[in-house]
Amino acid sequence: MAAEEDTRTARKRRQIMEAARPVFLRNGYVGTSMDEVAALAAVSKQTVYKHFTDKEQLFTSIILDTTGQVEGLTKMITVALDDSENLREDLGELARRFLDQLMAPDLLRLRRLVIAEADRFPDLGRTWYEQGFERSLETMATAFRRLAERGLLHTDDPRLAAEHFVGLLLWVPVNKVMFWGGGTRHYTEADLEHLSQAAVTAFLRAYAAPEAATPGTA
Repeated sequence: MAAEEDTRTARKRRQIMEAARPVFLRNGYVGTSMDEVAALAAVSKQTVYKHFTDKEQLFTSIILDTTGQVEGLTKMITVALDDSENLREDLGELARRFLDQLMAPDLLRLRRLVIAEADRFPDLGRTWYEQGFERSLETMATAFRRLAERGLLHTDDPRLAAEHFVGLLLWVPVNKVMFWGGGTRHYTEADLEHLSQAAVTAFLRAYAAPEAATPGTA
């Protein structure tokens, strides 16, 4: 009976969070009302407060819940690079998929929201970064270290190499859509493919080991 009650509680909590997430993304923290959240979740306001002490706790729970999405990115990095025999091809595939995920409209809106509320919730912003993007960088650094050990990359600082790779890939498109809005509508599929391949080419010119810079490996 207790297990059934726990399941029901978890389901209701998830229902409230799923209703509240688009409200926070649309209205921001200040503009979100618990009345609207309750109405969209089809529960009473008292039920919302039963699961979340106040709006701050609800907001924090929603933001931290999204850090789980990084698991997909870290697995993608590991699968793409751990056994790579064609570094240019595999980095290109990783770059394209990485760009697609990090430019997803909901993630961009969430990033804007976290940044907008960073002064109000500094610990939340730092935690969101550390548990999300930071973990992806660490995973990529580990992958680059292994590639260096295999003689495919030349780097004494795999973490810096990971930061350079992500910077080459994301700096222009992500910053543009962050300021302009509209998700990826400013870029065609061909644009994103070009950006991905250009980032890989620049990265390999800087980091590919000389012995790996031959067709089929770099």
